[in-house]
Amino acid sequence: QAQLVESGGGLVQPGGSLRLSCTASMFTLAYYAIGWFRQAPGKEREGVSCIMNTDSSTYYDDSVKGRFTISRDNAKNTVYLQMNSLKPEDTAVYYCAAATKLGKHCSGLYDYWGQGTQVTVSS
Repeated sequence: QAQLVESGGGLVQPGGSLRLSCTASMFTLAYYAIGWFRQAPGKEREGVSCIMNTDSSTYYDDSVKGRFTISRDNAKNTVYLQMNSLKPEDTAVYYCAAATKLGKHCSGLYDYWGQGTQVTVSS
């Protein structure tokens, strides 16, 4: 069964770093644009970043711009989200999702979703 699996979450102190991975099984990630989303307790899910399948162009929400970096390694069928200078407000469950095509600000119809990985930023 085709699926996405996130990993790399955990507990980190403010100012610390984490790298999340999003790995696809049973389908080729290179054909898909990938978005990262997060949902904090009591809040709606929000888009964080995405990377295109056509030219690997990227988009970042203003809340993470300059601190997060999205990248892809098609040979490993994996997309990464490097998160630096983490803040307590980055605490959330982070999800990746795959779409064949995305529009402005990572909008589009996502075909696959991962189960999420918890990121907690706290001292």
